[in-house]
Amino acid sequence: MNPSDHKPAGHPALPPRRIGVLLVNLGTPDATDYWSMRRYLKEFLSDPRVIEENRIKWWLVLNLIILTVRPGRKGRDYDKIWNRDLNESFLKTITRAQSDKLGAMLVGNPDLLVDWGMRYGNPSIASKLEAMQAAGCDRILLVPLYPQYAAATTATVCDKAFEALARMRWQPALRVAPAWHDQPAYIEALANSLEREIAKLTFKPDVIIASFHGMPEEYLQKGDPYYCHCAKTARLLRERMGLDESQLMLTFQSRFGPAEWLKPYTDETVKALAERGVKNLAIITPGFAADCLETLEEIAMENAEIFHQAGGENFAAIPCLNDSPDGMNVIRDGCEAGVSTPPADRRHQHLVNHSPLTSVNHFPPAARGRAPCCARRQPATGGRDRTCGAVEFHPLPCRVARAGWRPPSWRARRWKRMRSWPRPIRCRPG
Repeated sequence: MNPSDHKPAGHPALPPRRIGVLLVNLGTPDATDYWSMRRYLKEFLSDPRVIEENRIKWWLVLNLIILTVRPGRKGRDYDKIWNRDLNESFLKTITRAQSDKLGAMLVGNPDLLVDWGMRYGNPSIASKLEAMQAAGCDRILLVPLYPQYAAATTATVCDKAFEALARMRWQPALRVAPAWHDQPAYIEALANSLEREIAKLTFKPDVIIASFHGMPEEYLQKGDPYYCHCAKTARLLRERMGLDESQLMLTFQSRFGPAEWLKPYTDETVKALAERGVKNLAIITPGFAADCLETLEEIAMENAEIFHQAGGENFAAIPCLNDSPDGMNVIRDGCEAGVSTPPADRRHQHLVNHSPLTSVNHFPPAARGRAPCCARRQPATGGRDRTCGAVEFHPLPCRVARAGWRPPSWRARRWKRMRSWPRPIRCRPG
């Protein structure tokens, strides 16, 4: 019997109940002209998750300096890789294709509705959530298309989704798919893509670089697990490919501003390798689920030019997984992980049991010399021990990573000291 048969007379029409799956990527401008770029950059760089600066100071810098000069320069960069057939960026083209193919893969379930949106720009997360709710979706799975978790990517997608829900009277239940930086299907897909693309080349790379988007080192010190996730992905890919750290190197790209970012930097590493005599180089970008400005222009054009000018000969930029069969299997597995309950020891992705560290040479310079949390043993369920922490290092104590612990405020510390002082003996007069 149809549930609508139980409605009383005059009840408003209701769509059938459905489950929504919303794929979300970073975003893209609507066009490459100055004002389109300015709108996009203003939304992106105004996000406090992206730029953790004093808001008044940053507002002045952003509106008086950056939004005056940067839109024109970035517009020219986007124009180099613009999809002129559809008059949009390739990130939007690929994300739409990923959504369409995922819907085709899940066509056996008519109650599922698959769609896509962007954190910055169009189509917005809010518009897609409203459309899904209007279509009858009372449960929605949010899938941020970031293999490695970071507050500036995954967390801000959640912020925007919850902001949209706050304006709804009838809110759908929302669930967020976890990061998949260490999932076997993802590592296998990266390895297959790398092997397939290398086989097409007319040369054999002397060195392969795994380049991830950068992040200020300060964010790592605050407890962001992004560096750990990137290092773990690179290590698992090395193990799968049978390579060592000198053959498959971990670097970080796209730094912005004067602050120290995660190192080593991709552009400096590319230049140093060429100057050292490396003639054949390939770069893979595992942190991007779809090709975009950072891969098509920054890696395939800017870094190729740096390599050739420094004495290199052959350069290859390995495409992202995009909407390839391997890439779609990874996204489908991510959706399945989002609707299942993870085991207790997998609820913090950066606290996964693996072999202990044997070296700290890959730690960021600011973190070297500290005792990595993975060096300690922590009790696990069942009465046995396991190695704590992502073996790729987390600079904060284990209790911080597990429970969100923060040091006490200065008021609490002062009160504790005052209570520990010896109390003076006061004599009362006669």
